[in-house]
Amino acid sequence: MTTRERNYNLEIEDTSDHRYAYNFDLDVMHPFMIRSFAPFLRSGEALELGCFKGDFTRLILEKFDRVTCVEASEVAIEVAQSKLGDRAKIIHSLFESVNLEERYGNVFLTHVLEHIDDPVGLLKRVNSEWLDEGGRLFLACPNANAPSRQIAVKMGLISHNTAVTPAEAAHGHHRTYTLDTLERDVSAAGLKVVHRTGVFFKALANFQWDRLLATDIISTEYLEGCFQLGQIYPDLCSSIVLVCESGRSQS
Repeated sequence: MTTRERNYNLEIEDTSDHRYAYNFDLDVMHPFMIRSFAPFLRSGEALELGCFKGDFTRLILEKFDRVTCVEASEVAIEVAQSKLGDRAKIIHSLFESVNLEERYGNVFLTHVLEHIDDPVGLLKRVNSEWLDEGGRLFLACPNANAPSRQIAVKMGLISHNTAVTPAEAAHGHHRTYTLDTLERDVSAAGLKVVHRTGVFFKALANFQWDRLLATDIISTEYLEGCFQLGQIYPDLCSSIVLVCESGRSQS
């Protein structure tokens, strides 16, 4: 599944014009994302594919006693383990080669699939090897059609909505998903979509949000309004979300 050698420690480093993770991601998007997942969580074990430095993992641990994580960057693992302690079992491995000894009722793949060399191949492993019977995959990706991105296209900063910018490529992105292309890959892997939505109506870039969040201009009520509006217009959200169940019985 891997087509080229990659330096996963280098990919998580901030570049001169783009951060790997913004405060907007950590403080706004992560809580709204777990809130979007919450009604669909199942009993059983939790698996997170790509824990980065453990910030989203901490939110998963508010719902589960323990979580197993698979992460390719040993630099990220060192930071994550210091935050999470013994409630998280972190496995240093590529998704393509990891061997997991159990199945999980909840598999989280958030802002990771756009980085994967062979996304359908990974989703097939989730479907056939890692989801238990009745388990669910919680999948979230950055949205190519977010208004902030469409505005950047009109400004001439990006050539088209689904383009991969040089900064994104430096962080290991291979593609930028829309709802239809994300569901295409999920379906090709034999997974069944049981819920689709978007998280947070977003007309500003992440760096602009970080500047605003440092002021008193943006209220909690405004953030809640953007979240609620995103439920009505998922194709205009910062992130797109699919909740999936295994299609093993139909394959």
